[in-house]
Amino acid sequence: MTPLRIITVIILSLIAFAANSIITRYALDQTDIDQASFTLIRIVSGALFLWLFLAFKKNNTALKSGSWYAALALFIYAVSFTYGYELIAAGTGALLLFGSVQITMTIVGYREGERLNKIQIIGFILALAGLVILMLPGISAPSFLGALLMCISGIAWGIYTLQGRGSSNPATATAGNFIKASPMAIILWLGVYLSSSISPDFSNNTIDLAVDGVICALISGIVASGIGYILWYSVLPQLKATQAAIIQLSVPVLVTLFGALLLNETISMRVIFASITIVSGTILVLKFKQQKAAFDK
Repeated sequence: MTPLRIITVIILSLIAFAANSIITRYALDQTDIDQASFTLIRIVSGALFLWLFLAFKKNNTALKSGSWYAALALFIYAVSFTYGYELIAAGTGALLLFGSVQITMTIVGYREGERLNKIQIIGFILALAGLVILMLPGISAPSFLGALLMCISGIAWGIYTLQGRGSSNPATATAGNFIKASPMAIILWLGVYLSSSISPDFSNNTIDLAVDGVICALISGIVASGIGYILWYSVLPQLKATQAAIIQLSVPVLVTLFGALLLNETISMRVIFASITIVSGTILVLKFKQQKAAFDK
């Protein structure tokens, strides 16, 4: 792969990742689609697209790939992501999601024997402080429930990512996990549908398959998730693990900018300060982890 093609694919991948947040936030704020339907359509359409893509390439192992544990983590990520984004701005949600992912992976690494040096500890504390700053009460504070859901989503995505370590074919594993997560999304949808039908006064959740919302969910599932993951995994072998992690730091920044431009969301000083804190802390953890590994060799 030529350097120009690598850069192009990276940019397209990051735009796709950022688009997931923007599309989800737009669908839940500007259309009438409900969260359960959006989650169902996103996961199932992503699963169908990835399965068809692999079948076209004569790869018929998707149904046997992945794991139920990883699929459960993917499902929890998607549900928390969708329900959280009804309550929180796109940029703030992306920051909470990303920060939670990095903190989760750092804690798991520590439990597996990876020890942080002093600078990495400072970086970890900075990233954690950034999350606390975003969730502190105040005039510009986001919804606590929305922030909590985005943190849960980030933890689930961190676990999902860790489950995929060492996979010989990440694209196939991703397809398998999406396929396995589809029944979970169907059960969620049926549960919401039945609860709203049996006792509409008891449940505030109702099923609404608004056409514009369905289109957003399909774009999120097929384009932002399906095609986005295919692009990312095609270029991932060309990058070092630390490079890939640092490149993804741009996603919450892109989401914040797109949220302001496309959704008219306000970029508060709280968000700016938290962004700098989370991104700086994560870079310290990643860069000094890379330097330590180089030194150990």
